[in-house]
Amino acid sequence: MAHGHKSDEKIVYVGDSRVQAKTTRMIPQDFSAYPGKSEVFIPNFLLKEWMVGVVVLMGILVLVMSEAAPLGYPADPTNTEIIPMPDWYFLFMYQLLKYPYTSGSWVVLGTVGVPGILFGALLLAPFLDTGKERRFYKRPIASALMFLSLIAVSYLTVFSWQHYTHELKSKNIIPEHIKREQEMHAGGGEGGGGAKKPAAAQAAAIVAPDDPAASLYQKSTCLQCHGGDLKGMPSAKIPALRGVGDKHDKTEILGIIKNGQGNMPGQYDANIAKGLSADDIDKLADWLSKQKK
Repeated sequence: MAHGHKSDEKIVYVGDSRVQAKTTRMIPQDFSAYPGKSEVFIPNFLLKEWMVGVVVLMGILVLVMSEAAPLGYPADPTNTEIIPMPDWYFLFMYQLLKYPYTSGSWVVLGTVGVPGILFGALLLAPFLDTGKERRFYKRPIASALMFLSLIAVSYLTVFSWQHYTHELKSKNIIPEHIKREQEMHAGGGEGGGGAKKPAAAQAAAIVAPDDPAASLYQKSTCLQCHGGDLKGMPSAKIPALRGVGDKHDKTEILGIIKNGQGNMPGQYDANIAKGLSADDIDKLADWLSKQKK
């Protein structure tokens, strides 16, 4: 190591940073004592697994980018007809929680107990199954548990989806993301950028908004679902009251208030409980019958 520019200064080397060429080749380990094992885990096996993971991830990214995520309507807490569904990889747990022994008073068993046992067994598997044999047909206990888990998860997933589709058909419900996509396509086909509003909702207006019965409407239970503007909630299949007089007369509207219609129960007693009298309800029905185009 030199400290100056003198030509006669002694140079002392403290180390050699040059990479030395190896004269001997690496000899692969002998795995003959381990049936089925032919290479070291790090880096050979791990590198191949990483490459497979990259290919799978790229395939998932291509699928995600090729198909847009389905979007439904904005969240509506008053919509009681929607059937909530989890993503497909949680369908088996969704179906499991429908059974009486994993729901109700047993819900802790279904949400914590069963998943805890399954994932706990998965974590303990490497410590419990320490045999050197890798062929599945020579590991009966581990293989039986694996096949039993696959069969159970597959059955619960398929059965959950079949039950969901059966509910849609029996209740005549179209999933929101499909309905919205149909509306967007219909609107785009007619030259619009999105779903068109029904002509009745655009043309009809509130008749006699200054009528005293209009203030009775604001106090009634009708307000909660049909809204202060009488437009209803089309996404939840709650019809608008604008133009309702073209479909029903006063007597029919009184009958609907008393007996209900479709999914709506009778509202007569509920309105009495809110402070409306029988005469007020009669005036309200008369005012609603005037709501015509």
